[in-house]
Amino acid sequence: MAETRVVESGSNGGEAEKSLKEKGNEFFKAGNYLKAAALYTQAIKLDPSNPTLYRHIYIFIRCSNRAAAFLSLVKLSKALADAETTIKLNPQWEKGYFRKGSVLEAMEKYQDALAAFETALKHNPQSAEVSRKIKRLGQLQKEKQRAQELESLRSNVDMAKHLQNFKSELSANYGAEECWKEMFSFLVETMKAAVKSWHEAAKVDTRVYFLLDKEKTQTDKYAPAVNIDKAFESPNTHSNCFTYLRQYAEESFSKAACLVTSKSSISYPQVWKGQGSRKWKLGQNDGIFVQFESPFNRNVWFIPSTKEKGQTLCREPQALDIGAHEILPRIFKEVSKSS
Repeated sequence: MAETRVVESGSNGGEAEKSLKEKGNEFFKAGNYLKAAALYTQAIKLDPSNPTLYRHIYIFIRCSNRAAAFLSLVKLSKALADAETTIKLNPQWEKGYFRKGSVLEAMEKYQDALAAFETALKHNPQSAEVSRKIKRLGQLQKEKQRAQELESLRSNVDMAKHLQNFKSELSANYGAEECWKEMFSFLVETMKAAVKSWHEAAKVDTRVYFLLDKEKTQTDKYAPAVNIDKAFESPNTHSNCFTYLRQYAEESFSKAACLVTSKSSISYPQVWKGQGSRKWKLGQNDGIFVQFESPFNRNVWFIPSTKEKGQTLCREPQALDIGAHEILPRIFKEVSKSS
C-alpha cells in the first residue's frame, strides 16, 4: 500500500516529509487527541483499505481520562463503526477486536465487550492485556446485573405477599370481606408509601395514618394523617401523644390506624433493647416500624434497611411480638369477637 505523504517547512527553511499517520502520532504523544484523530481520519480517507490506520484511532480510547471529548455516545458510535471496519479489513488482527471491546466497555455493553475480547484472545492467546480485560469485564457484568436487581427490588415492592398471615388474621376477625379487604389494603398502601419514601430520601415522616369512615367522619375537621414527630422524645411526650390519638380515633370514627416511624427517631421507648427470649434479633441497622391498630387487631412489624452499592434497600417486613415491641399503647377500645 502506498503511504500518504504531506510536506511541511522546517524551522531552518528545509523541507521535511512526514506521513499523516506519523504526524498524527506526534500529536497523540503530545496529548492533542482531537488533532491526532483528525489526521488519522484524513489518512483513512486517502487510503481506506489500510487496517493499520484504523488501529491508531482506537489507541486514544484507552486514554479515557485525557480524551474525554471522545467518550460521548456519538463519538463512541463512530469509534465502534471504525472498529467493525478494522475487523472487516483484517479479521485475523487481534487489535481490531480489542478496540471494539474497548469501545463497547465504554458504552457499558459489558456482555458484547466480553465477546469481543474473547475473540481477540483466540487470535492471541498469550495476551496478558486481553486476559485482564476479560477478567475485569466478567466482574463488571456481575456488578451491573446486581445493580439492576437492586433497582428492581427498590422499584417493585410487593408488600402484600409478605403479609399473607396478617390477611388471614383479619379475615378471621372481621368476617365481612369488604371490611377486612379495606383494612388490608390500607396497611399495604401505607407500608408501600413508607418504603418508597425511605428508598428516595432515606427517611419517613413520623405519623399515624387513620382509615376514616367515609360516611361518619367529618373530613373538614379530621385529616387521614397526624404528625407525631415529638411523640418519642420522652415518656411524658409519649404518654400525651397516645392519649390524644385515642381521642382522635374515637371522635373521627376511624376504623383502623397505622403508625409509621423510623427506628432512629425513637428515643423512648427503645423496644429493640428487650431482654431474654424477646431480645432484638434484627441487628443495629436503622429501619421502619409499622404498627397497625384496630378494635380487633394489634400488630407491629419492623422493615430493616441496609445499604448495598450505595443504594438504600428495605428488606421484607418482620412481624414482631406486639406485647414486647409495641411502639404505642392500644389506640382503640378492645372489642370482643362476640360483640
